[in-house]
Amino acid sequence: MEFEVSYQLDDEQQFWDELDDIVAARCQSHGLIDDALRSYFAFVSNYKGDYLHTEYDIARCSLKLLESVLFSAHKEYVRRQIIYSLLEEDSPDTLHLIVALLLFDGRDNEITLEMMNEEGVFLRLVELIYERKDDDAGLHRMLLELLYEMSRIQRLRLQDLILIEDDFVQYLFKVIEGLSDDVNDPYHYPIIRVLLILNEQYMVSAHDPGPDQAPTTKVTNKVIRVLSARGTAFKTFGENIILLLNRESETSLQLLILKLLYLLFTTPSTYEYFYTNDLHVLVDVMIRNLLDLPLSAGPLRHTYLRVLYPLLAHTQLKHPPHYKKDELLRLLTMMTASGGLMEHHFGAVDETTKRLVGRCVCVPWLKDDDRLEPGEEEGRGPKVATRKLLDVEIPSGMASSLSVVEVTTQRERPGVLTGSRQREEDQGKQDGLEETRPQRSDDDNGMHEERLEAGGITILQETSPFEVEGEA
Repeated sequence: MEFEVSYQLDDEQQFWDELDDIVAARCQSHGLIDDALRSYFAFVSNYKGDYLHTEYDIARCSLKLLESVLFSAHKEYVRRQIIYSLLEEDSPDTLHLIVALLLFDGRDNEITLEMMNEEGVFLRLVELIYERKDDDAGLHRMLLELLYEMSRIQRLRLQDLILIEDDFVQYLFKVIEGLSDDVNDPYHYPIIRVLLILNEQYMVSAHDPGPDQAPTTKVTNKVIRVLSARGTAFKTFGENIILLLNRESETSLQLLILKLLYLLFTTPSTYEYFYTNDLHVLVDVMIRNLLDLPLSAGPLRHTYLRVLYPLLAHTQLKHPPHYKKDELLRLLTMMTASGGLMEHHFGAVDETTKRLVGRCVCVPWLKDDDRLEPGEEEGRGPKVATRKLLDVEIPSGMASSLSVVEVTTQRERPGVLTGSRQREEDQGKQDGLEETRPQRSDDDNGMHEERLEAGGITILQETSPFEVEGEA
């Protein structure tokens, strides 16, 4: 089936009608399928400037093919041909459509993303993101989103990771820095997610190598290397991942952020990458999230605790005045309490939680001497709580290497949302449990604060300004 791109259209409706005719072709051979796809791409590219003005128009055009007889009857072949087109095509208009097709299809069908990995698409995406950055902004964002979707559902090929250049990673950081005056810019979220997923891929390669990876093959984590060398120039990224952790409800993305935080707080050259005020915000977020996680979120809670220890032990937080010391001790006490409301809230204390909480309490500035402060009752108070927590036996030797492996291998399927104790209580699911209700207050500047109260801990937290158009 051939389509003459010189055909003149009278209006937009005629464009959509003609497109329907093209994708309705019933092809009985690969040659006819190829002709239909060529007609589709040529037609849409030719009239993109006239009738496809928004991302919605691009999505609608893509779905015309993905929901067509042409696609449904020959899915595997059509997918592979689209992937081959991505590897070879240079026209920005055609690339925009190809990337949109793979993105929308891949979100619903992981086999498409796996096929892309098999065909070596990863480095092609890196090339297009880096070298075609001056092309259409919508295309550039979709390339970032496609790279993220492809990388988060599977292990990338080792040879692809090795070939990522420092310049590419630095470019991503520079884009974020250049957009620092506009947190609502649509580039912030996709670029941050790409950097987070690259870090996870490097961690997996280093600490959970695949069966085909030789033990002697080492891959340098380019994300950490760039931040180690030039972190002071890329502070906006750090601010944004804390804001993102503050508002993110998708478990897989929380884990991606926590994995990067863990490496930053366990790598000497990045101990003090964050501003001190940002660390204070992070402490508030971690206390709140540890209080709010449901009983079913044990692995995520363990990951938070694994990050909490190096955060308290290695960063500027170790210097006085010590931020939220009493609140942290109360939280850690609550998490290992036996019986009563606290066990009802956190559930039965498992050995991993005991070990991780005990490690946090061993941070020197959280320790206290045995003297009680005036008015502190025997058997109660943060100092007594510290002494009780120090009774937990902490294994030595492999603690650090065990944690990095556990952090690396902790995963959740995309789209799974983290439960909220607060929402459960608001719905009446925890009758008899001490209420933990958010109370919002407006200050004179129109900012919002969230007050979270539980077990004697009060946290004031500003609503995150990191709201991205199109993201929940």
